[in-house]
Amino acid sequence: MPDIQPILEQMLLKIGTMVPNIFTALLIFIVGYIISKLVARGLKKTLEKIKIDQLGDKLNEIDLVSKANADIKLSVVFSKAIYYFLLLFFLVASAEVLNIPAVSDVIKGIFDFFPKALTALLIMIFGLLFAEFMRKVLETAMKSLGISSAGLISNFIFYFLFVNIFILALSQAEINTDFLAQNLSLIIGGIMGAFAIAYGLASKDVVANYVASFYATKHIEIGDRITVDGINGVISKIDKSTVEIQTENSKVLIPLSKFMNQNVEIHR
Repeated sequence: MPDIQPILEQMLLKIGTMVPNIFTALLIFIVGYIISKLVARGLKKTLEKIKIDQLGDKLNEIDLVSKANADIKLSVVFSKAIYYFLLLFFLVASAEVLNIPAVSDVIKGIFDFFPKALTALLIMIFGLLFAEFMRKVLETAMKSLGISSAGLISNFIFYFLFVNIFILALSQAEINTDFLAQNLSLIIGGIMGAFAIAYGLASKDVVANYVASFYATKHIEIGDRITVDGINGVISKIDKSTVEIQTENSKVLIPLSKFMNQNVEIHR
């Protein structure tokens, strides 16, 4: 019968050498947990004081976010992110003390990925705000020009920017986006081409009126009596697309494009 005493002695020796390491690793993790909590709490209060949540409120107002029923509070998002980052840091330290390469490598991999994920999150946040800003600017500009589909066009631009920002964020997180980017580029390019042709045909009168406004406003003004397209009256209003003429019996709206291809007689 084999002597098991040497085997038991070796096992006890290994356990004896591991116990201090286990206590050290546990102590590091507990201290790290407390530090992570305190730092996250302090960061949250600091972010609340500088009113970063107002930026989150702007994100919540974006249709894409509001439809997802996501209530974004940036002070919570960033404080939680720092909390988990610090916790991972102390987990790596604990795993190193235990000298367990398999566990240590996994935690290190997550720890190394974390800053990239945080950067991707920042790109998404500020990218969404930029896309919404551009949507509002374009919608306001197109409405001032009398373009009827201002909302549709500005929303299309928003989602075009959002898709590109999303791909950029994934790339920052080192997620392979080649297939996604190539196919989305083809789809978006096709949609944009079809939309441009369709909208160009549908809005040619609007564009013609806009161009004509530069020409017409140099030659006519409110109060002038004119004759155009057989209509005689006094100009009572001029806007970006039409001229309002007060005749003896009624008010007539004439598209500004008429002033480019009709003989206009001004009685002064």
